[in-house]
Amino acid sequence: MPGPVQSIERAAAILRLLARSSGRLGVGEIATSLGLARGTAHGLLRTLQRVGFVEQDAATAKYQLGAALLHLGTSYLDVNELRSRAINWADALAARSGEAVRIGTLLDGRVLVVHHVFRPDDTLQTLDVGALLPLHATALGKVLLAYEAGAAAALGEDPLEAFTRKTITSPKTLARALTRVREVGWAAESEETTIGEAGIAAPIRGHGGLVVGAIGVSGAVERICDGAGRPDTALVAFVRDAARAVSRDLGASRW
Repeated sequence: MPGPVQSIERAAAILRLLARSSGRLGVGEIATSLGLARGTAHGLLRTLQRVGFVEQDAATAKYQLGAALLHLGTSYLDVNELRSRAINWADALAARSGEAVRIGTLLDGRVLVVHHVFRPDDTLQTLDVGALLPLHATALGKVLLAYEAGAAAALGEDPLEAFTRKTITSPKTLARALTRVREVGWAAESEETTIGEAGIAAPIRGHGGLVVGAIGVSGAVERICDGAGRPDTALVAFVRDAARAVSRDLGASRW
């Protein structure tokens, strides 16, 4: 068996020390308390700060625990933060695309809709916030499945539930589709959940590139897809731009 990784042990010790402290601590105080060289302590703190686990006070240069640690106690990003960071971008996406916009996150093997912007017209629409959607038959769900370790395997090897004749019910076919999602960076579905409706979605990432949700548009298949049944390229671009914008707000600097 491989031995312990010293840098991880030291980083964990720093986090415990900051958690016990009644106030912020400086590099020297942390180094002395843990018996580390000042340069070693500083390097660890800079790394922890980069991933959001510690924060440095601009006035005193001392450190405290970071907000990112608040999310480690739950299996998914706090939906209030995800919604608050994404709300303006979701409104803009609805305006640009002319379609309804939904933001979803993974919950108990389904897609939990945490935000929904109506299509910007006068048609009667139903609010989907709080709805649980199937993972394998929606664009949002395919994105979440594609990037969540073990989620696809958890669906098992039995045929998946069919909502229409176009629903992917074969786990092997779904696995190939998820590989394609990771290759292109977005997902689509056409009449897989509801006849006459289609959708496009892209991943929302947080610190370190971790996928914490998905954003997408949905609407009539003739508006979402072209004459050949392919997702409209302009809509794909709009969705991906919105996903990148929300991701940047959540700390995913690479997207």
